[in-house]
Amino acid sequence: MDTNTIRRAGLLALAVPSLADVLTLPLADGEHPPYPMAVLATLLGIVSLGLVVRALRDPSRPLRPLVALRVLSAVTALPALVVDGVPSAAQAVGGVIVVLTAVGVLLVSRGNTAVVAS
Repeated sequence: MDTNTIRRAGLLALAVPSLADVLTLPLADGEHPPYPMAVLATLLGIVSLGLVVRALRDPSRPLRPLVALRVLSAVTALPALVVDGVPSAAQAVGGVIVVLTAVGVLLVSRGNTAVVAS
């Protein structure tokens, strides 16, 4: 597989949790997740989707901002995995966000260490 194909697969892996984040606010009940977290997730998702589209259109685009936003989103999803009383559906979505973020970051950074280097 060439690096361009791997990069596109990584971008698509990052697009899925971005889309899930966009849907957080409309699906939130105010408790799981709390509205402030739902608003943050939705904003992260909207900006991330925009960065994914830009990166797909222009392969020379830097991916650091996208990677940073997706990692931040994954970190905000972690409490759903460890806090008591979170519905199993929310835990599943949180798990998918974390796993797809890890896969996406690994794929887009493969062969391009500038993505994850400081």
